[in-house]
Amino acid sequence: MKIVSYNIQYGIGLDGKYDVGRIADAVRGADVIALQEVTRNNPRNGGRDMVAEIGEALPDYFAAYGSNFEVNIGSRLENGRAISTSFQLGNMVLSKTPIHLSRNLLLPRSRSLETMNFQRGALEALIETPLGFIRFYSTHLDHRSPVERQNQIRFLRQRLLNYTLEGGGLSGIPEIGLPDLPYPEAFIVMGDFNMLPGSPEYVELAGRPDHEFGMPLTADLAVDIAQRLAVADLVTWVDPDRPENKSRYKCIDYIFTSASLARSLQRLWSDRQAIGSDHLPLWAELG
Repeated sequence: MKIVSYNIQYGIGLDGKYDVGRIADAVRGADVIALQEVTRNNPRNGGRDMVAEIGEALPDYFAAYGSNFEVNIGSRLENGRAISTSFQLGNMVLSKTPIHLSRNLLLPRSRSLETMNFQRGALEALIETPLGFIRFYSTHLDHRSPVERQNQIRFLRQRLLNYTLEGGGLSGIPEIGLPDLPYPEAFIVMGDFNMLPGSPEYVELAGRPDHEFGMPLTADLAVDIAQRLAVADLVTWVDPDRPENKSRYKCIDYIFTSASLARSLQRLWSDRQAIGSDHLPLWAELG
């Protein structure tokens, strides 16, 4: 099973051009795709409906989209009919097999008085895979505050670990004549976390290595595939203003799994040739 995460920066590449086609080409072939910064009516990309365009570019994938906010940018009355126009930004999950259940988890945030700050989210999707039912999360954390990221991770970690108790987005549906959904323990969290390996917010989710026994594999922590497979020099973000400056390269995108999937991890790599965004597609293979 191949999976990929890609923050697509509302379709704007390192060359400053909007091109959904090259984004689709960069993720095509994955069994599950997690995208971040997917927008509708965004002034910065000409108001494109990226949800529709991605669906057209990848017609053989099932999709779920979760907008983290909607802000009015020109709703009006025309001939007595209300026309709503809102700028939306959120996350998307695409899958080669049907998405059985999805919900958008809105992450904690605080009001910013100087730097722009907006509602972040993690789009949860329940998908049947060759490894069984797995919960996938397309995730995007705050970019300006490690304290806020830590609060967001604490909230997200509780949703990851308590899923079987909380019931996800829907439970008890035999009451209306539908078969009950599975409540799998297994999860994969992918996305743009805006944090560096080993940072306090990283430790909140994945733990820190012991001086003697290394990184613990426990049910209450997520597994960083890069750490588990000892992937060195991983780059997932390039400074769009200085793309040739290697000193500005960062690893801020991750794929984490539940401990139960640790022995299924095979490979992790970023696509260093992709130029469709300031982030790079991050791929993983499990089997």
